[in-house]
Amino acid sequence: MAIIHKATLTPSKLELIADYLPTQPWFDATGSDPELIGAYRFDDPAGEVGLETHVVAAGDTVYQVPLSYRGFALAGAEEWLIGTMEHSVLGKRWVYDACADPVYVKALATAILTGQDEAEQFVDADGKLEPRPSTVSVKGSGTADGGIPTVSASAPVSGNGVTIIDAGELRLSVARVVDVTAAPADLSLNGTWPGQESPVPLAAVEPR
Repeated sequence: MAIIHKATLTPSKLELIADYLPTQPWFDATGSDPELIGAYRFDDPAGEVGLETHVVAAGDTVYQVPLSYRGFALAGAEEWLIGTMEHSVLGKRWVYDACADPVYVKALATAILTGQDEAEQFVDADGKLEPRPSTVSVKGSGTADGGIPTVSASAPVSGNGVTIIDAGELRLSVARVVDVTAAPADLSLNGTWPGQESPVPLAAVEPR
């Protein structure tokens, strides 16, 4: 369950993403400014790290931007720091490319291998939790019920519209450029959103 606070963010998430995308090799800088299609979240079992993946469009291309939000700097991850923002409820937040965040990597692998959906979202409205539907729906294709192998994330490597994460016994691939015509694959995370009713692969995992 993801609890979201009613808050003002400075800068906004989309502003951070708009500054970040042109610095990435998989982004087509000739496209138009990015527009948010939607987002989905995973849970951090410890409740410390926010895990939110944004799906954005720039021109005719759809991109996937996983972010992690932390209340402190992630040691050794300076290269993947997208920026900081002020959250009117939680204070200063460090925002990372989540592919370099071990909490996200484990959550993604777990979702794919065990067939999980995105986290349910609730808005904290003066102490009362109100459900908020996700604007992107995802589901893992796996059926494992005995847990997942040990995950120890290494530095992500991006190329050809995909980011590869070697994570202990697993190798994860995260689509940065989303092929909306592709069919779901084995052991993948597949998503839909308004206007994209057929599930498309957003990430996949395989043994190393």
